[in-house]
Amino acid sequence: MFIEYTWLVPLVPMICFLLIGFIGQKTPEKGGYFAIAGALISFILAALISYEYLTGDVYPAPVTEQIAWFVIPGGFEINLGYYVDGLTCVMMLFSSFISTLIFVYSVGYMGDQGERRKRYYAEVSLFLTGMLGLIVSSNFLEMFIFWEVMGLCSYLLIGFWSFRHPEGDAASANAASAAKKAFLVTRLGDVCLMAGLFILLFEFQSLDYATLFNSANIAAVDSDMLTLAMLLIFGGVIGKSAQFPLHDWLPDAMAGPTTVSSLIHAATMVKAGVYLVARGWPLFIQNAEVMLFVGIIGGLTAIIAASMALNNMNIKRVLAYSTISQLGYMILALGAGGYLVALGLESGSEELIVAGSAGMVAGCFHMMNHAFFKALLFMCSGSVIHAVGTEDMRQMGGLHKHMKITSITMLIGSLSIAGFPFFSGFWSKDLVLEIAMEAGSHEVWFTVLWVIAVITAFMTAFYMFRMWFMTFMGEEGHATQHCHGESPKTMTVPLMILSVFAFASGFLILVGLDAIVSFDVIPGGFQVGGGHAGGALHYFEHLFTNPYTYLTIVLALVGIGIAYLMYVKKSINPGMFNKDGESWLYKALTKRWWFPDLYNQISWKVGYGVARGVDYVDRQIVDGTVNGLSGAVVGGGEAVSKAQTGNVHDYSSMVLIGVALLSVGFLMIAMVLGGI
Repeated sequence: MFIEYTWLVPLVPMICFLLIGFIGQKTPEKGGYFAIAGALISFILAALISYEYLTGDVYPAPVTEQIAWFVIPGGFEINLGYYVDGLTCVMMLFSSFISTLIFVYSVGYMGDQGERRKRYYAEVSLFLTGMLGLIVSSNFLEMFIFWEVMGLCSYLLIGFWSFRHPEGDAASANAASAAKKAFLVTRLGDVCLMAGLFILLFEFQSLDYATLFNSANIAAVDSDMLTLAMLLIFGGVIGKSAQFPLHDWLPDAMAGPTTVSSLIHAATMVKAGVYLVARGWPLFIQNAEVMLFVGIIGGLTAIIAASMALNNMNIKRVLAYSTISQLGYMILALGAGGYLVALGLESGSEELIVAGSAGMVAGCFHMMNHAFFKALLFMCSGSVIHAVGTEDMRQMGGLHKHMKITSITMLIGSLSIAGFPFFSGFWSKDLVLEIAMEAGSHEVWFTVLWVIAVITAFMTAFYMFRMWFMTFMGEEGHATQHCHGESPKTMTVPLMILSVFAFASGFLILVGLDAIVSFDVIPGGFQVGGGHAGGALHYFEHLFTNPYTYLTIVLALVGIGIAYLMYVKKSINPGMFNKDGESWLYKALTKRWWFPDLYNQISWKVGYGVARGVDYVDRQIVDGTVNGLSGAVVGGGEAVSKAQTGNVHDYSSMVLIGVALLSVGFLMIAMVLGGI
């Protein structure tokens, strides 16, 4: 009844995008109400579709419906359609729900933008269309189209304040450059993704999930080519989800409005890469080395990004680095779990396959929880910036008494991301660490990655509460003295709603969420969903009888405690650890481990050189050949034209000479052929 209308989920915000473009200027909020209505309708549709699917007889088998789009000669058929399974349902629900709250929040936050609001609401509606379309797509080509729609929208929205908006430090930076950097860096990944899809299309003769996830079809293709394809596709994930070494574009993306940051970091774009790994898991797990590589990239990203947040003074950039770090956690979970499943498929061990499927649960569960608490944190930071007019935490302090709702809700988000017991981040973070530890018993690299992830957990607790204490506690800074007070209800109500989910969404694992996003190997293929739910008692016993759980809790508390002593009690001087900002490590973190400099050097030394070479070929060879041929034709025409004297004797002489030459030519040919 409802599943057959899955195609409406991305179509509704697309219609709203068109309505805003045509008549948004004539509406009270310049199209804001259309954007909110589109996101809300999509959420309602997603809820009805998910309920029907999860309670229906067909569950857990995926539901797919397609129509032929076009046929490529050689037997390649491309379709359009939708694909609904447990992963689709979870992604649709949290993406549309959080986007709805962000759009409501935007009414207050973007209220001073005047006529530019029409452009903003049109672009965010198209952005949501891209994410929802990517989620419900039935094949990789359809997914790639919506993937590129999001890339375009991210460029437009990050550069929304390219006229150098005065509100905030990052916003007043060169937003146009930040937008171009995001676009170009993610394009590097997209080229890899496209190349991987070409390989899959050549090997499988199709890009439909139903075809690609069939065991017989997988067994029939060249395993080396499949490995290459998945490595290239993961290159697209590295770009879109800001993984090492293409992670540096995401902090610069803070040049856009905070609502855009919340969309990119929580509900849409960067989650697309994690979703792609989860969706393509049946193909990724065909090679254990590929999953080891995925896990290593995730672990390195987590700790590198966390380190850069330790001394940053910009409230939005701290959250940006935390996003990159948490995305690394998700990729690590999927890599570790996929590695175990790959070993299980090679050895025929059902025990390893079941253990590895927990990685899918951990990665998707942390992706959902992160969406809630990161959207909350960014929107809280936007509330602070809206009130004090700066993003520099050194100018804040003592804001709790002025903005109690923002302060309390941001505290809930900080506790959640820090892994404080019973908050949502606690459940999923510990599952990520557990699956890394489990994979470590089979591959020593995952033991190293587990250690890295534990250190990252400590760093996360420290820098998040460093941010909260510097913003809301201690002495009032210069910006606090000019605080406008608490934000309007259009901004605070979404904060209060999100804070409930930032605390409670973790409890969904106790009531069967793990069954919805579990991974099963079934006769003939693979499916997401239908696994046995652990239940509340299972997870309570599993977590609280594991000594490593208490290790991470203690480290989180120690991180919070150190931040309190440094930035509230002032009993520990931060300068003693960094030689008052003169230490090599402090400078390295401030310089973002010199990755921006590396990008610039590559751009100038390699990119500029390649561009000069291409320009030379274009001007001297391509244009030279064309110009040379045209010059030869023109010159030849001019030379021949001189023979047109108008004198009959000249023409007769030319005819006789021509006849003589032809005669001599025929005689010579005849002699060579032996005819004379």
